[in-house]
Amino acid sequence: MDKNRIYKMSFAGVYPHYVNKATRKGRTQAELDTIICWLTGYDTATLERQIDLKVDFETFFSQAPQINPNVSKITGVICGYRVEDIEDDLIQKIRYLDKLVDELAKGKALDKILRI
Repeated sequence: MDKNRIYKMSFAGVYPHYVNKATRKGRTQAELDTIICWLTGYDTATLERQIDLKVDFETFFSQAPQINPNVSKITGVICGYRVEDIEDDLIQKIRYLDKLVDELAKGKALDKILRI
C-alpha cells in the first residue's frame, strides 16, 4: 500500500475496526478511546468530532493537540516492522496506534499500555 493511500485513508473508516477488535476481545470502546486520547492529546469530545468529520489519518494526526511525550516507549513489531524504526513520521504514528490497539485486544492492562 503506498503512503499517499494511507495518508488519505479515513480515520472514521478504520475506527469501527479498532472498536470491533477491542470489544471482540472483551475490552470496551471507552478503553480504546482512552488509549487514542493518550496518544494524540484529543479529549473525548474532539475525538468524536474528528470521527464525525471523517478526517483522514494525515489530518487526524496533524490536528492532534499533542502526541504523548512517552510515545518513544512504544516498541515492538506491528505488521512486520519495528515501530521504533519506522522513518516516516505519519506512518510511525499510525503504527503506534495499531500497536496500542493490539495490546488492548491482547488483554494488556491499561496502565501498561499507557506506559504509566
